[in-house]
Amino acid sequence: MADAPAPGIPDGAAAGGLPDEEVRALIGRLDTLLGQIEEATGPVAETAIEAVEALTEVYGTALARVMALASSAPEVVSSLAGDELLHHLLILHGIHPQPVGERIARALDGVRPYIRSHGGDVELTAIDGDVARIRLSGSCQGCASSAATLEHAVTDAVLTVAPELARVEAEPAPQQQHSPAVIPVESLLRKPATLTRAGSEPT
Repeated sequence: MADAPAPGIPDGAAAGGLPDEEVRALIGRLDTLLGQIEEATGPVAETAIEAVEALTEVYGTALARVMALASSAPEVVSSLAGDELLHHLLILHGIHPQPVGERIARALDGVRPYIRSHGGDVELTAIDGDVARIRLSGSCQGCASSAATLEHAVTDAVLTVAPELARVEAEPAPQQQHSPAVIPVESLLRKPATLTRAGSEPT
C-alpha cells in the first residue's frame, strides 16, 4: 500500500524524472543487482560494494542537507516526505521528519474505516525496537479468517510507512471481565417458604 503523493507534489514524470511505476521497477532491478554483488567474491566484488556504500553515504548526506535547508518551511518538508521515493530514502538514512509512531498512527487512520466496516477497530499499543505491536478488537475477532485478513491489511499499511521495522505483531484483545452475580444479603437471611398441603396455612 503506497502512500499517495502529498498535495502539490507531482508524479515523478511530471517533476522531470521517471514515472513512479518505472522507479519501482528500477528499485526492484537494483535490489537484484546488489544481491548479486554481495554474493560475488574477489577484489572486483569488494571494490563494487565499497563504491555502492560510498555512493549511498554521499546521497544520504545530500538528502540530509536538503532537509536541513527546508526545515524553515514546514510545508516543503511535508511535501518532500510525502513523495513516495523520497519517503523511503529519508527513512533509509534515518532523516525522515516524522517519528515512526506518528507515521504508524497515520497509517492506522487510513485502514481504520475498513476495519470498522468489519465490526472491529485497531490501535497501536507499543513499539518495541523494530517491532510494532497492534491490537485488533471488536467482532472482527470472532472469525479467524477475517481476523487474519485484517491483520494482513494492517501489517501492510504499517510496514509501508515504517519499512525500518522488522515486523508487526497483533496482540489479543483484552477479555471483558464479567462481575460475579451478587446475592443480596437479605435473601441469605430469608427463611425459605414451607410447602403446605392444600387448605392448610404455611408454617
